[in-house]
Formats: sequence, C-alpha cells, structure tokens
Amino acid sequence: MKSFYTAKYTPIDSGYMGQIVEWPEVVTEGSTLEECRAMLEDALKEMVAAYADMKKEPPLNKAFFEQLLVEI
Repeated sequence: MKSFYTAKYTPIDSGYMGQIVEWPEVVTEGSTLEECRAMLEDALKEMVAAYADMKKEPPLNKAFFEQLLVEI
C-alpha cells in the first residue's frame, strides 16, 4: 500500500528542518534542502518499518490542505 505524506521544510541557522505534517514525530535536519529531503524520506521509511514491526498502523494522510494569502 502506498500513502502520500506532506513534508514541511523550514529554514534554520544550520540549513533546513524537515517534518512530516501528518506525523510530527518524523523530523530531521540537513545542511541543504536536498540533504534534508533525503534524510526526511529515510526517516519516514524507518518510522513506517518500526510501526510495521510493532503491528501498528501508521497515520494516514486524510487531511485537506490549502495555503491562504494574507497581506500583512
């Protein structure tokens, strides 16, 4: 079974922090966006495997997301 997850990347002093929106425990950092993306994908795969070992269902993406533009 395949499932889509939403990645959020935030610039930080040392590069980027990446986090899975639907699964906030899946978080990592990288010095470049590309490194962070690769590390986040690896962390997500590891969490899916860990949940499978524990016979638990990983959180599934059932959310609706949109971006709102607000003038500030």
